[in-house]
Amino acid sequence: MARSLLLLALCVLPALVSAARPARNPFEVEGRVFCDNCRAGFETPKTTYIAGAKVRLECKNRKTMDLVYSKEGTTDSTGTYKIYVDEDHQDQLCDAMVVSSPIKDCNSPTSGRDRARVILTNYNGLASNKRFANAMGFTKEEALSGCAELLRQYQEYED
Repeated sequence: MARSLLLLALCVLPALVSAARPARNPFEVEGRVFCDNCRAGFETPKTTYIAGAKVRLECKNRKTMDLVYSKEGTTDSTGTYKIYVDEDHQDQLCDAMVVSSPIKDCNSPTSGRDRARVILTNYNGLASNKRFANAMGFTKEEALSGCAELLRQYQEYED
């Protein structure tokens, strides 16, 4: 009887405790949110980064597409957000997405740049827990002056 209790104490209890604890090194999801001042659909030299934009990280079950995890973050003065995630989301589909912009004339999410896929698992060969999401953006209602000339420069090199 004493051996059984000792075996239980030495083998099973540590496994239960470690399974119940969150990850020691949480994932750090980092990205930027921009205002597409030229309505180009991508970042240009006239792009500005938005402070105070709201971003949400969502993870869904790959088979049922049910929402499993959700957490929000806000961009800092450089337009950068950081969201910390304690759990490993091995087989789930996780996306960072823009929620809102504090800029009144730049608050429409840019089509195709309104979300970014993020892999949140330690079982993918990456040594770091830092995950970088592609930049996401909002589109300005009217393009700034000088944007037409800037976009023409991009077309000059297109062959």
